Amino acid sequence: MIKHVALALLLSYAVAFPDGSNSPKTTEPVVTTTGGQIKGSVLKSRLGKPIYSFRGIRYAKAPVNELRFKPPVPIEKWEGVYDATKDGPVCPQATTEPVSEDCLLLNVYTTKLPEGADKPKRPVIVFIHGGAFYSLGGASYWYGPQYMMDQEIVLVTFNYRLGALGFLSTGDKEAPGNNGLKDQVEAMKWVKANIEAFGGDPTLVTIAGQDAGAWSVILHMVSPMSTGLFERAVAMSGSPLGPWQIPHNQLDVAKKQAKFVGCPDDTSANIVKCLKTKPFNELGQSVPKFKEFLDDPIMIWSPIIETDQGQPRFLTAHPINLIMSGQFKKVPLMTGMTKDEFGHRAFAIIKNETAMKELSTNWEKLAPIAFSYERNTEQSKIVSKAIKTFYVHDQPLEKALLTNLAQIYADATVGFPVNRAAKLFAEYNNQSVYYYRFSYQGRYSNFYTPESNKTAPYGVVHFDDLIYMFQNEKQFPAFKDTTPTEIEMVTKYTMILYNFAKTGNPIPTPNEKLDNVKWEPFTLKDQKYIELGNKFSVHERLHEKRYLEWEKLYPLSIYTKNKQSH
Repeated sequence: MIKHVALALLLSYAVAFPDGSNSPKTTEPVVTTTGGQIKGSVLKSRLGKPIYSFRGIRYAKAPVNELRFKPPVPIEKWEGVYDATKDGPVCPQATTEPVSEDCLLLNVYTTKLPEGADKPKRPVIVFIHGGAFYSLGGASYWYGPQYMMDQEIVLVTFNYRLGALGFLSTGDKEAPGNNGLKDQVEAMKWVKANIEAFGGDPTLVTIAGQDAGAWSVILHMVSPMSTGLFERAVAMSGSPLGPWQIPHNQLDVAKKQAKFVGCPDDTSANIVKCLKTKPFNELGQSVPKFKEFLDDPIMIWSPIIETDQGQPRFLTAHPINLIMSGQFKKVPLMTGMTKDEFGHRAFAIIKNETAMKELSTNWEKLAPIAFSYERNTEQSKIVSKAIKTFYVHDQPLEKALLTNLAQIYADATVGFPVNRAAKLFAEYNNQSVYYYRFSYQGRYSNFYTPESNKTAPYGVVHFDDLIYMFQNEKQFPAFKDTTPTEIEMVTKYTMILYNFAKTGNPIPTPNEKLDNVKWEPFTLKDQKYIELGNKFSVHERLHEKRYLEWEKLYPLSIYTKNKQSH
């Protein structure tokens, strides 16, 4: 049920009109949107600016009962004042945080609201969270605005349906698929219609995402459903253009899901009918049952190429084909990866003698599970053999091969797919592509070497760049003046994101704050990228030899020859 407060409360609160001071004019700002009035709260940025925060705003009808497994339905107007003063629940998943199936909620953060004739039109960044399409959400305890809001932007974070509830696809009218991505489209439509009320410019929207969020960003670039909803794109540590096969359905995964919760798996109609009766928590908490080898596979639920069942289709063909035929939105793109990405997952194998022996013995079967490429095909056998030769020189696995295994994890899941995205968009886009590698090694990380008692980061792994973009109160301390090294990276990283959102160029003019580097667009000729380390620096041809190996295994010709099946 929508949260209301008495309309009379509105009379006792002045609308927030920030004047550049660090004192908010109200602690409970109210804005008027197309759906009605919304009351927010005030947070404080790292530098002490008031952040007018509106959290838990419903952007689509609750996808419950008959709306489960259906595309999102636009929200209707409400009476009274909607209470958006705190985080709402995240979508069902295996977590201890509050969850609900009624989770299609977004958060808007701004430091300047419209006041009379003063109507700011700031660049808008809509951030799409990661989590492999089955975890995380837009809540401020994971994606806090305190760092980004020291830049003059409007920030939006949001939830979208995850796991079976967001990505069930049976290949027929029972569950055509991609509902989680269609939720994202609905959120973007809400932003386009309402962001002016928060001081944002609806004609200057950047969609940014990390991990599954980066996959989503690139898919929005090729989706007919996302046309006209954004002007820039940032894809961080993820891309759907790599070894992972984008299927036309995931009936096999749907059958597994059915079995895990005691449903029949004989027909798509019976699967969907039974899954509709299951409590959302039972579906969300079942995700770990999909793991097959230690904590792999990383990917379970996936976007799919939708078959035409009379529905609006989010993805009509493989994104590589759509890009190569020019069927995508020509917008500036910033994309890149962290230095080590998923490399840390190699520790789980190396530290487990049984697992190491099992992978070494059953490489052909287990490597595709660990490294996220197709299984049980002739191509799969070719890939497995080639990467074993290239990375581990056909040796039996041993502890000394930690770095070799780490490179396979990093390259297969993120490095090669992102590199291919940079190359394809550089070739077919008429807008600039900016490529980076995030290598700043701070004191904090999402993975520490096992023997260090969480004091020595292994490297710069997946999600580590977000430490300097968002305040994540669940995992890391808030960076203050007493942490000068982290503060410097927070300032630099948020600045390049602001620059890109505003101008389409992360460093429009070289300057001392950004180490006087000139960030040139990536081209196929020189393949320049920026190293975002202690000092920013320019380099060329990132991991060229390693990524060329994957290009040989997955040449573009296999997509153009077989447009329907790959």
